[in-house]
Amino acid sequence: MRRGPRIPWRKSLLVRLLLTSMTIAVLSVGATAWLAVETTTRAIQEERGQVLSDDTDILRQLSGFAATHADWSGVQPSVRALSRTMGRRIALTTETGRTIADSAAAGTALPARASATVDPLTTDTYTEPGAQLAGIDPRAVGPYLLTATERTWVKTVAEKRLVCMRRYTSDGSLQQLPSGRTVVIAPDGGAASVPLECADGVLNTPTRTEQKALDELNVLAKRCFDLDPKKGRDATPVGIGGELIAGVDTPAGDRARGLGVSRQTQTCVDSARRTQLDPYVAPRARLYLGNLGGQPAGFDLSLTNKAKIIGVTAFVLAVTIAMTTVVAIRLVRPLRALTVAAQQPPQRHARVAVTTKDETGYLAAAFNDLTARREQLEAQRKAMVSDIAHELRTPLTNIRGWLEVTRDGLVEPDPDLIAALHDEALLLQHIIDDLRDLAAADAGTLKLHREPVRADDLVAQAVSAHSTRAESAGIRLHAHADHGLWLDVDPVRMRQVLGNLISNALRHTPTGGTVTFTARDSGDLAVLTVEDTGSGIAPEDLPHVFERFWRAEKSRSRHTGGSGLGLSIVRQFVEAHGGTVTADSEPGKGAVLTIRLPCARCEVFAVSGE
Repeated sequence: MRRGPRIPWRKSLLVRLLLTSMTIAVLSVGATAWLAVETTTRAIQEERGQVLSDDTDILRQLSGFAATHADWSGVQPSVRALSRTMGRRIALTTETGRTIADSAAAGTALPARASATVDPLTTDTYTEPGAQLAGIDPRAVGPYLLTATERTWVKTVAEKRLVCMRRYTSDGSLQQLPSGRTVVIAPDGGAASVPLECADGVLNTPTRTEQKALDELNVLAKRCFDLDPKKGRDATPVGIGGELIAGVDTPAGDRARGLGVSRQTQTCVDSARRTQLDPYVAPRARLYLGNLGGQPAGFDLSLTNKAKIIGVTAFVLAVTIAMTTVVAIRLVRPLRALTVAAQQPPQRHARVAVTTKDETGYLAAAFNDLTARREQLEAQRKAMVSDIAHELRTPLTNIRGWLEVTRDGLVEPDPDLIAALHDEALLLQHIIDDLRDLAAADAGTLKLHREPVRADDLVAQAVSAHSTRAESAGIRLHAHADHGLWLDVDPVRMRQVLGNLISNALRHTPTGGTVTFTARDSGDLAVLTVEDTGSGIAPEDLPHVFERFWRAEKSRSRHTGGSGLGLSIVRQFVEAHGGTVTADSEPGKGAVLTIRLPCARCEVFAVSGE
C-alpha cells in the first residue's frame, strides 16, 4: 500500500485544530475573567450606591420617628424591623455613648465611627421630601398638629378651592401635610397658581391650633429680635400675607423668603421654631450602621481565590485540548484513509468504509460514488470501443468481401453490386459522422447556427422526408403543429434530431401502426412529441434509451435496430439547444419521445397535416 507524503507538523490538520482550540480557550477564559472582573466591579459600585440609598432611607425613617416622638422609648422594635428589611446592623446611642437601641445582640461592639446624627431639628440631608431649607424635618410639627375637626374643615375648604381652580382651567391636586393640613399643589409638585376668583384667603387662614402655636412662635422670635435692635428694625410678622411659614405650609415659607425677609429675621424665626419644637421631638442620637454578623464588605481577591481562578483556567485548557485531540483524530483518520484510497492505481477502484454520518462520512460516500461512476464509465468506454469496432467491421467486411470476389472474377461488377457497395459505404459514412457529432458535443465544440424557424415548417420537412418509407412499410404518419410557433434553433441539426426520432419510431412500429408527430405551445416552451403504436419499451430499459450503442435487442440485428447512436445524438443536440428530451412507454402500447425547447415566439393557431 502506498503511503502519502509526510505532512509538515505546522500544516497538519490535527496541529491546526489543537492550536485553534487552545487559542479559543485562552481567549474565552480571558474574556470570561475580564467580564467577571468588570461585572463584579460594577456590582460592587452598584451595591455601594444601594447601600448609600439604604442608609439614607434608614436615617429618614429614624428621623421621622424622632420628629414624632418626644423621646426614644419604643424605638427598639422599629430598629429591628429596619434591620431585617435593609439587611444592616442598626444601632442608636446618645451623644454620651449610651446605647438607646441596637439590632445586634447585647455586648456586640459598635462600628468604629458613627454613620450619622439623628436630629430632626438639624438635618444636613433631605431625609424627607419637602425638607425645610432651615434643616428642620417637616414631620416635626409639635404644637401645629391639627385636631380631627380642624383637619376636616381645612380639607373641605381645599376641595372647594380645587373645584374653583379647575373651573378656571387651572389644575392641581390635594396633599396632606404632616400637621394634618390639606394644601393644593400644582401637577409638578410645586405651589399651585391660584386664580383671583378663587383666592378667598380662607384656605391659608390659621386654625385655632395653628394660631396658638404661631403666637408662641412670635413671642420666642421677639426675644431674638430684642437681643439685637438691628434685627428688630427689619422684623416681619411670622404670618406674612396670611400664610404660614412655621413648618406647616412649606411652599409658603419659601415664598416668605422670596418676599424680602432678611437673613437675620429668618435666622431668628428658625431658632425660635427649634426652641418651640424641641420639647416635642426626641433628643439627638448617634446612628451606627454595619453589616449583619460583622462580615466584611467588598470583593477580596485573595491568594486562594487567585489559585482557584488559575486552577479552573488550567482545567478548562486541559479539557479543551483533550476533546480537540479526540475529535481531531476521529476527523483525520477517515481523511487519511481517503487520501490513501485516492492514491491507488485507477484499475484497483479502491473504496473506503463509511463509518460516520457527518461531513467526513458524506465525503467518503461521495468518494465511493465517484469510484463507482468511474468503474461505470470505464465499462462504458470498453463497451463503446467494442461497439464501434462491431459497427465498423460489418460494413467494412461486406465491402471487402464483395471486392475480393469481384477481384477473383467470381462476380461481375454489375450495377446491383455497385449499389450494394455504395449503400455499405454510406452506412459506414453515417456511423463515422454520428461519432464525429458525438465527439464534438462531448468536447463542447459543436457549433450551432441558430435562426428563427417556424415549427410547422420543421414538422412538414421531417414528415416529407420519411413519408415514402412510412408508405412502403404500411405505417400511417400523422403531423400536427401549432401555427405561429417559432423556434430559435439550428435548422440543420434540428431536422437531424426530428429525423432520428421519426426513423426510430418507424423502425419499431409494425405494419398498420401509426406514428404521430406534434408540435405545440406550452407557455414558454415548445413541446415536440413523436408517438408510435409499436411494441414499446420495457421499464428497466427506459433509463438507457439515450445511451450510445444501446439497443433493447441484444442480438444487435439491423433488421430491428440501427447503429445505436441516433437517440444519443438527439439528446446531445437538444441539450445543446438548451432543451430536454424524455421517453415514456408502456410495453405493448408504443412509446412517446418528448422534446421541450424554448420558443422564440408562441401563438396558438393550430393546423394539422397528414
